[in-house]
Order: sequence, then structure tokens, then C-alpha cells
Amino acid sequence: MSAENFSDEPTRLAETIVPLFARQAGAFTPVAAPDGSRVELITGADDQDDCAVFRLTGNHDLVVGTDYVRGPKFRLYEMGHLDEYDLGYYLVAANLSDIAAMGAKPIGLLSVVRYPAEMDDVLFGFVMKGIRDACAAFGCPNVGGDIGGAERLILTASALGVCPAGGALLRSGAKPGDVVCLTAPTGLAGAAMAYLRAGIPDPAIEGLLPALLANWKRPVARIGEGLALAASGVVTSCQDTSDGLKATLLSIADLSGVGIAVDEWAVPVPEPVAAVAPHVGVEPLALVLGDSVDFELVFTVPPCRVDELAESVDFHRIGVVVEEQEVVLVGEDGSRAALPGKAWRHQGGGDGKA
Repeated sequence: MSAENFSDEPTRLAETIVPLFARQAGAFTPVAAPDGSRVELITGADDQDDCAVFRLTGNHDLVVGTDYVRGPKFRLYEMGHLDEYDLGYYLVAANLSDIAAMGAKPIGLLSVVRYPAEMDDVLFGFVMKGIRDACAAFGCPNVGGDIGGAERLILTASALGVCPAGGALLRSGAKPGDVVCLTAPTGLAGAAMAYLRAGIPDPAIEGLLPALLANWKRPVARIGEGLALAASGVVTSCQDTSDGLKATLLSIADLSGVGIAVDEWAVPVPEPVAAVAPHVGVEPLALVLGDSVDFELVFTVPPCRVDELAESVDFHRIGVVVEEQEVVLVGEDGSRAALPGKAWRHQGGGDGKA
């Protein structure tokens, strides 16, 4: 391939980054509150300064999170089910999901894209277009970061958000009696991974593959839902399911010093997940609760306020917070058992997020 397809870093910055992320300050919608508090973007990525600049007026809490995404070690990418555009899109969603879980309004993303020498301008552009389009979808500009060479493709980012002072949703506030809620069904991402890793095609499941892969290719950060939950003033705890539903429930219970009784009949099981489960030899709830990266929100609400919240946010009621500090699955017959599925552990290198 000719050298003209492999630009240097300054050229990629000038010819790819700046056009893709142009006129950010003018396009940024200021975050305004009734008390006069305001957030404005003064200097964005297209200005090519050392840093982005936000002007914060009034009383805010700044919410900051960071997440790393595998490049060529991303398993579904290596298997040919995701491309460079998908990886860029996923990077944004993964980071903004954390902002959503805090009930904050995203104001900026700082992306780091390190690429190998064999990545030409076209593939580099695909990564950056995925980042740009995801940022546009979630209303959050990519205001800066870093690009440059590395031994392989490396993707990481930091997301910035704001919320009224003291208004961030935390994992640690669940109280006995609270209703445990879930924004939408989980398990699709995990089922996709389990099916494709099994390597045994099934014509009936092949037709469901687009739905199974959607949470990998176009994951959704629940920004709107997170903002609505925070604005309601009734949510006592919240966390996203990026480590899987089981891990999320365990985390909220542990940090809140409570237990959770999950109603087996109330946990939604998507049709594609139900189809994959017997194919890979597990129960459907093991996929729904296991290390599936679905970026939904789990939150807790006092029972007297849950109907009120349902008027503004769609969700499933899947259980209740209890005093006894254990997380269990309650069957229709009243039986109690440990939650099925594999809870993600970062140090273990599990496959659910790969």
C-alpha cells in the first residue's frame, strides 16, 4: 500500500480529527439550571489547543469517569463481527454509561486512540467516525484527548458530566423496602458472546444474530433515563450493568449494607437470549444475570414513589431490598437460591466484556 495512505500524526489531526469534530463550541448546547448555574464549552477539539476549556458558572458537581476498550484483543472484533467503526462507537457508549448511572449530564469526552503502524488513514478514520457518531447520538462532544502510534490499537476515554451539587446518584443508598428496578432487559450481549464462542451455527439463532449483536455494535448509554432518575429526587441508588446484572445487584447490596431479593418471574428474558440458552447448555437467567455488557441501569426506589416514577421512566420491577445482607433469587414457590450466572471480575479476565 502506498505511503500516501499512512499519514503522520499531525496530518491525521489536521485532516481527520479537525474536520470530524469541527465547530464544537458553537454547536455545544449550554447546560443551564433555574438557579442561573450554567456550563459552556469555550475551546473544543477543533481549536487544537492543549486542553478543552469549559466555563462553569454557579453550583455544580463535576462527574468524571474513564474506561478502557480492547482494540485487536476485543474478541468479537477478532472474530469479524465488529469493525473499527463499531469499536469507536462502543468506546463512547461504555464511558457515557457511567455518566448516565450517576444521573449526570454529559458535557465532554476525552478519547485516546493509539494505533499500530499498519493502520492506514481509512481504518483510522473509521475509528474516529464511530467516536464522532456515538458522541452525536448521546449529545456529548469529543472535546480532545490523544492520538499517536502504539504496538496495537488501544482505545480508552474519559467522560465528563455535571449535575446539581449533591445530586449525583450513588450505589450506596438503597434502603430495606425499596423496589429494585431495571431500565430494560439484559443478557443480549452475553448471549451473543456465548453463541459465537460455541462455534456451532444454528439456523434459528442465525436470524436473531443482528438483535444479539446490537448491544455490541450500537450500545445505548441511558443518558435520558439517568437524568430523569436524578431529577425525580426519589431514587436511592443507581448503577449501570456494564459488569452484568448479577454483579450490579451484588455491588449495590454490598455498598448499601443491605440484601436484595430478586423475583425470578419478574426478570425479563429477551427472546434471543431464551433461544441461545439451550444451545449453549445454560439456563436463560444465567445469561440474563451473568457478565453481559448491556449498559442498562439498575436503581432502587421507595415503594410509595415507584408508580410516580413510572410516569416518566420505563422500567421493570425485578425485586426488593431487604435487611438480611444476601442477594438471592426467589422462585414463585417461595424458594430461595443464589443468583445464577457468572458475575464479572476485572482481575479474572472474563469473556463477557471482551
